[in-house]
Amino acid sequence: MARFHPLQVAAVDRLTDDSVALTLTVPPELRAEYRHAPGQHLALRRRVDGTEVRRTYSICSPAPDTEGPSSLRVGVRLVEGGAFSTYALKEINVGDELEVMTPAGRFTLEPAPGLYAAIVGGSGITPVLSIVSTLLAREPEARFCLIRGDRTAASTMFLEEVADLKDRYPERLQLVTVLSREEQQAGLPSGRLDRERLAGLLPALLPVERVAGWFLCGPYGLVQGAEGALHGLGVDRARIHQEIFHVDSGPTAAGTASAAAHSTVTARLDGRGGTWQAQEGESLLETVLRNRPDAPYACKGGVCGTCRAFLVSGEVRMDRNFALEQEETDAGYVLACQSHPLTEQVELDFDR
Repeated sequence: MARFHPLQVAAVDRLTDDSVALTLTVPPELRAEYRHAPGQHLALRRRVDGTEVRRTYSICSPAPDTEGPSSLRVGVRLVEGGAFSTYALKEINVGDELEVMTPAGRFTLEPAPGLYAAIVGGSGITPVLSIVSTLLAREPEARFCLIRGDRTAASTMFLEEVADLKDRYPERLQLVTVLSREEQQAGLPSGRLDRERLAGLLPALLPVERVAGWFLCGPYGLVQGAEGALHGLGVDRARIHQEIFHVDSGPTAAGTASAAAHSTVTARLDGRGGTWQAQEGESLLETVLRNRPDAPYACKGGVCGTCRAFLVSGEVRMDRNFALEQEETDAGYVLACQSHPLTEQVELDFDR
């Protein structure tokens, strides 16, 4: 069960003009709870004018050993008007305490031999940095091709960290950088990594059919374009993993079915169950939160997947889904923050 604990800020490192890396100290008694897989994320929370604000940030540090991490590092990029990112860049100092949820997320890779690849844009490098560094350190028979797109060199997050990895594993890490607003002295011409460009670029860079896993991370448009290019190249959907950042708009994942006028929601959470009346227009998560404030969530936008739950019975309408893979929805999982009851009774299990 996901839980929040106060963690002390050990370092605040400026990465670019609009991004920082926060290093958090994990005390020995909490290290088992903060053990994480490469690619997982943390939810951070604070109160602003009496309102709780939660934001999700991917862990960029390598996955720890079995004892758990002594520290965690996350990357934060400033979002215009962002309640948490503005606070992180302008106010957080070494020694401050932040409320941090235990790790979550399924955009992960268990180290194994083989060839892997990632297509990332902007801050999408953050979870992939953890994936790449863990994979290459633990599995000598693994190789990785990292294709990253950024606006300019000055706006590129974790530039030095990626360069260090390339120096450490020159034969096993292939690095391709594309800048959309700046010409490079060497390498590919400037421009965006859209579907058409990737469809021509990828076969020239690596044997697409031999890649065991593709990891797509970044803005909605980049991830959708990369996925389309891979489908066009014959890559099986099971080998494509994606995590979307910065969804301003996008298609809904469901039809137009109307929510039930009167519905009760039963939920099992941390071993305890309860049944409550849903109020008109609210999501399943909102119903549960009114009665169980400890229900897990972070973004409430269908992006992070923290509120993932198993639909035991009943039917729901899920408005948006940018977090669950097709296999998960086929198995019966839903995002509680985006789901509305279509039947008079709905039962969820957050523990499954």
